[in-house]
Amino acid sequence: MSTDDVLADVGPRLRRIRKERGVTLAALSEATGISVSTLSRLESGLRRPSLELLLPIAQVHRVPLDELVGAPPVGDPRVRVKPVERGGRTFWPLTRRPGGPQAFKVVEPQRRQEPEPRTHEGYEWLYVLSGRLRLVLGEHDVVLSAGEAAEFDTRVPHWFGSTGEGPVEFLSLFGPQGERMHVRARPART
Repeated sequence: MSTDDVLADVGPRLRRIRKERGVTLAALSEATGISVSTLSRLESGLRRPSLELLLPIAQVHRVPLDELVGAPPVGDPRVRVKPVERGGRTFWPLTRRPGGPQAFKVVEPQRRQEPEPRTHEGYEWLYVLSGRLRLVLGEHDVVLSAGEAAEFDTRVPHWFGSTGEGPVEFLSLFGPQGERMHVRARPART
């Protein structure tokens, strides 16, 4: 990742951290001594971040400077896990190398869903940690229990989710092709 890419991500990260803490720009300005307009331009990417601006913000939010700029700790092999929620599922990224194999711990809540098989380039592996995972793969409709795994070519129409009997927790691993767009395997019902 280039320096420009890292700096471009600082503004949205500053805004997210401030909003998570319920702090207004005016309150942050008062606590840091940085004008509201400068803080607003920092968050919108119109002002280039500098140490003179970031240090007081990090102190007020009580976070390490690395968290503001998104820099991984040098030599630390641990992946800093921050859950992301998408489509009702919670994902914990277990890898941090864009363009390489991706691994996620996924928690799917208890819910009944109509399968919507999709396709994309790549290959995927699933491993169920707890609960029961329904996997629709081509003509197959199977249920995997804790300790069971599945692997498949993602060009085959596929869908997976809760059986509706309870939540399911599983690991999902896929190659870089798996990050590409998912295409519906059949038209949506109207």
